[in-house]
Amino acid sequence: MPGLRRLLIALATALCSSALAAPAARADITVYPDSMAATGASATTAFNTCPTPFTSCPANSWSTGTEAAVESIYLRIAAVHPAILGHAYNDAIGGRKMAGLQAQVEVAAEQRAELVTVDMGSNDVCTPSEETMTSVASFEASFNAALRALTTRRPSTAIAVLSIPNVHRLWRILHENAAAVRAWDEHTICQSMLANATSTARADAARRERVLDRIVELNGVLASVCARYAHCRYDGGTTFGYAFEAGEVTTRDYFHPSIAGQATIARVAWELPWEF
Repeated sequence: MPGLRRLLIALATALCSSALAAPAARADITVYPDSMAATGASATTAFNTCPTPFTSCPANSWSTGTEAAVESIYLRIAAVHPAILGHAYNDAIGGRKMAGLQAQVEVAAEQRAELVTVDMGSNDVCTPSEETMTSVASFEASFNAALRALTTRRPSTAIAVLSIPNVHRLWRILHENAAAVRAWDEHTICQSMLANATSTARADAARRERVLDRIVELNGVLASVCARYAHCRYDGGTTFGYAFEAGEVTTRDYFHPSIAGQATIARVAWELPWEF
């Protein structure tokens, strides 16, 4: 059974216990959320996927989008549970770091979302320099505060947390692409990792490895903090480990997911083998 469906079944009693008043043999009953909200940053707003460049395009979002080509989590749920139609909210804001998650989940709580997706952390490592990356301690404090705020208001809400993607892989597959390097430089994109992209100097290689190490550390925080909350599930590092290809990255900035990339995130998230 697809992973996110398993997550929702596991939380079904908390979300809709009266609907499960059936004999024990009815183990095949599935209960889907009647509402959901997406939190995160520009990847979740599907930035740079609309005809107008350098704008957010939430219709293409992997989480709550309505574009058929993406087949978002929302559309996948709606296909089997029409009650969710019209009750999907994209609360993500481009450029936000983990410190901004609490404000977003408080909006989701007001919306009475029964499922909240969290895709946050890329901007905590993709900063103007290595020195300006978010510290592990600050990241942990912000994430914990956000989950505490959400679960205090909505104790039965299901929370699905994606790991931070491997930006080092982005450098590996595109650093010899002149257009990509030009875009990274012109738009000062993720300079902690992507500065001097064509350099083979030891100092630049070491810097990239340290940024990768920080991503791994922050993903560890996502796992450990999520585990403190009964209805929070982490993807086990699957998003980080996914070997995305150049075609899954927009050629407008060579950083954000393309429409194909958004579709991939939706598919991978839906099929994740969530552990309980």
